[in-house]
Amino acid sequence: MNFFIADVQTGFGTFVAFYLAQLGWSQGHIGVALAAGGIAGVASQIPGGALADAVTWKRGLAALGILMTGAAALILAFAPNFAAVFLAEVLQGGTAGIITPAIGAISLGLVGRRAMSVRTGRNYRFAAAGHALTAALMGAAGAYIAKGAIFTSAAILCVPALFALARIRGEEIDYARARNGPAGKRQSAGIARILDLAKNRKLVLFAAATLLFQLADASMLPLIGEKVATEMRASAAIWMSVLIIVPQVVVAILAPWVGFHAEKRGRRPLLLIGFGIEPIRALLLAVTANYTFLVIGQIMSGISGATIGVLTVLVITDLTANTGRFNLAVGVVGTMSGIAASVSVSATGFLFQAFGPKIGYLPLAAIAVAATALLWVFLSETKPAKYED
Repeated sequence: MNFFIADVQTGFGTFVAFYLAQLGWSQGHIGVALAAGGIAGVASQIPGGALADAVTWKRGLAALGILMTGAAALILAFAPNFAAVFLAEVLQGGTAGIITPAIGAISLGLVGRRAMSVRTGRNYRFAAAGHALTAALMGAAGAYIAKGAIFTSAAILCVPALFALARIRGEEIDYARARNGPAGKRQSAGIARILDLAKNRKLVLFAAATLLFQLADASMLPLIGEKVATEMRASAAIWMSVLIIVPQVVVAILAPWVGFHAEKRGRRPLLLIGFGIEPIRALLLAVTANYTFLVIGQIMSGISGATIGVLTVLVITDLTANTGRFNLAVGVVGTMSGIAASVSVSATGFLFQAFGPKIGYLPLAAIAVAATALLWVFLSETKPAKYED
């Protein structure tokens, strides 16, 4: 399921910026379009997480998100005008509050907290493999068939994603475990549950660090994509696919290792590594736009993606044990990250247009340093000494 959902989602994000740049859109307009999707993602995260905690049909939520993504892909492929692209981005952005908590809930419901580290590492391995393979296929389709073929391919890939999802047995997903709650108890959803999360100091600190990281990271690859699209027009789709594939290969290799060692050695050391690489990447991109160094920057992105992606799920699992609020907490952290990503993509588009990359990347590096410092100073280890499930 993770492999094929990643296949479907690969057609979005960076490929949208690259696609619109090839159609002649300005950096500012591309930033606005991507920001629309980010805002929709923000709006869907908390209600989506609360819904994932409340309902037993986790697979149905994942299926709804896949269908929404497919519809957005078809709109982008066949009607790339501003209004239609805006609608597609909103539709796709809305799936962030559906698919992400559904995957987390299904995983936790199947294996419980004790095995969640290894399970999450495997989830990210298969997702990264799907991203890498599909990026290569979509890059070839965009280069040799048609620009819109990238999104037609994404829509077609919804079929195997739904088939794989249907093969998961609903009766094997434990409801209490899927929401990280005490066994046999059902809690009602409400605004008090959101307020309770604000009292969890470690969760608030982690969410703040994640927000800063996204503020620094979210716009980097779209900005690289726009540059590749304008400077390597003849074979831009292929070169862009390589830049998308490289970090996914790194994630596919590292994610299970991260899950294993997060269980063996704890979460905090790996988190600091993942966060600490980001400012170095931003400074590298500020110094040079040579394609070889862009690839090196993407390798660094893969290391950060593997560590932070896996550990975000694990830290939230640790900090919401026995609360029944796991998916809601995922939604809250996702909301904060989505706000930061939207601001980053929208603001940096105009910033780079006005001052260029050498100046534009420096604020991103400073923000990434702040995120790392926040973790270093204030966040202690979250892994429990003993699991209760």
